[in-house]
Amino acid sequence: MRARYVVDTNVLIAASSVDPQHPGAMDVTPADPQLRQQVWAWLDCFCRSDTRLVLDSAGRIFEEYGHRLGFNDFGIQVVVHKWSTAAVDDVPVEYDANGDGILPAPLQPVIHDAADRKMVAAALAAHARFGEGCVAFAGDTDWHDWEDALREYQVLLEPIIEAWSRQKHAEKLLR
Repeated sequence: MRARYVVDTNVLIAASSVDPQHPGAMDVTPADPQLRQQVWAWLDCFCRSDTRLVLDSAGRIFEEYGHRLGFNDFGIQVVVHKWSTAAVDDVPVEYDANGDGILPAPLQPVIHDAADRKMVAAALAAHARFGEGCVAFAGDTDWHDWEDALREYQVLLEPIIEAWSRQKHAEKLLR
């Protein structure tokens, strides 16, 4: 595990939906409960570790978490735990008029998912401030599309269920 991560919302959702009775379990990617269990295990390890969570100082990443998860969901409780143990690094992220994270010009056309721009901007800010920026993700294969461009900016990616996400990404490219 790295020293700090920007954690994509899909990680918190998948880990919170391990229980098939969870109200959001039907809408989760990946659908396979064993894969969601792997995401839960990663997030549990992250929670117990000294690894730091990177959030934007404007609170927009946490706001996104809150739109998808409730206070009692495991993913939110991990964030609360990181706050309560002073294991959160708030980094400055600038936002445009649409509320999207502002990225360097070469990355703007690459990161086509506006919601993920704040995650990338936070990882860039973490790299500038701490010498490292890594985004952990689970069910969103778009990150693989952006991998090479992000690497040029020293933003690393950690696909938590890598074999699954790479397979889904390859399938997407064949369509």
